Amino acid sequence: MKTTKLLLHETAALLRLTGPLVLAQLAQTSMGFVDTVMAGRVSAVDLAAVAVGSSIFFPIFLFMVGLLNAVTPLVAQAYGRGNRSAVRHAIRQGMGIGLVTGVLLMPVLWLMSPAMVWMGVSAEVIPITGRYLFAISFGLPAGGIFLALRNGSDGLARPRLSMFAGFFGLLVNILANYILIYGKLGLPALGGVGCGWATSLSLLAMLLFQALLLHRSRLAGTDRLFTPSRDRSGWALGPFLRLGLPMGIALFIECSIFAVIALFVAKLGAGVVAAHQIALNFTSLLYMLPYSLATALTVRIGYAIGKNRVRRLRRIVWTGLGLALGGAILTCLLILTFSPAIAALYSPDRDLQKLAVTLLCLAAIFQLPDAIQANCSGILRGCKDTRVPLLLMLLAYWGIGLPVGYGLGLGGWGGLTPGPQGFWIGLILALTAASALLGYRVAIMLRRLEGARGQRVTTGRP
Repeated sequence: MKTTKLLLHETAALLRLTGPLVLAQLAQTSMGFVDTVMAGRVSAVDLAAVAVGSSIFFPIFLFMVGLLNAVTPLVAQAYGRGNRSAVRHAIRQGMGIGLVTGVLLMPVLWLMSPAMVWMGVSAEVIPITGRYLFAISFGLPAGGIFLALRNGSDGLARPRLSMFAGFFGLLVNILANYILIYGKLGLPALGGVGCGWATSLSLLAMLLFQALLLHRSRLAGTDRLFTPSRDRSGWALGPFLRLGLPMGIALFIECSIFAVIALFVAKLGAGVVAAHQIALNFTSLLYMLPYSLATALTVRIGYAIGKNRVRRLRRIVWTGLGLALGGAILTCLLILTFSPAIAALYSPDRDLQKLAVTLLCLAAIFQLPDAIQANCSGILRGCKDTRVPLLLMLLAYWGIGLPVGYGLGLGGWGGLTPGPQGFWIGLILALTAASALLGYRVAIMLRRLEGARGQRVTTGRP
């Protein structure tokens, strides 16, 4: 009976954190959904350009997301120890690193046209994609600062702040898309390129709103957060980068495989790219569920380690993974049941819908391993264990998933007709391998932390 009560208590604690995080992710992920739907109403070429542009932008943006995810466990553990100064330093470091990283990454997006030519992207798509990438690049510096502030509030177990900022950004995105894509208020119609400018404006809006909310929150460590400080002791970047860089590279590896697949699929024509984008966009929308739970697990694990409550860790882990598996089963059934309606929502083209339904059914299968690997990653982040998970994900995605996907999708392995289905099978295999490897790593970390019981534990050794 006592065990049941403890599990229910932990479930309630995780869900209280996960709820606002899901809504925050819903708001931010919906921006991509809005971009895809509104660009698709202009033309298939504009939709394909946004699809290719998004596939290039998001690995780069997710590198920043991973890098700045270091703020969450740093803040959570400092909050658990009651160290307000360490909370403030972690957020400030994140803001500075986010700004500099965003500025440095802007030219990367400006120079992508030769890469698209090399990858065989359709000639009619490349010019629109190039202008889209130029527009969206201006949102990177603001996005970097916003991510630091968002992760700081999440680490303080106040995800409602990022939820409010996310919905404000979504509102700005919808209005800006409408004005810029279709040429309202006397402005020229920019088509898919307007999505890029709208996203940049949305990131700036979320930054300003998140800063306002944190300034007014009076949370531990947020006082004097935006005032100049002469104390430079918190600017030793080594610990931050040792934690954040592996996460940034890991997210880049995870997302870049989707980008590379999209570029390979682009060789098959705009219609196939559009169908692939429909399946990818909708599953990305659903990914907010396991990702939000993973963030909640990072906070709970980090706070427990900061409080030196090591015996609680195993209960947090099993509760979180159980919730992840249950949610994945529900999303799998949702996709399988409503895939025709989902495809019709994106495009009225019957042939496009038929191919999209096939890809959505494959995407339904990968919900299960995707949820497990995402939440194992969240657990390991809370332990500040990031370097070994990076190597494991590199093996799963680039050592298994991409070679198999290429062989099935373009190489004709097993007599399979070349098409996007083979790449999705490769993704399923990659996610399955990642979930198994990261799950084993979680078991190792739990044994190590429990073996250190009675000592002050702040990090796991790789």
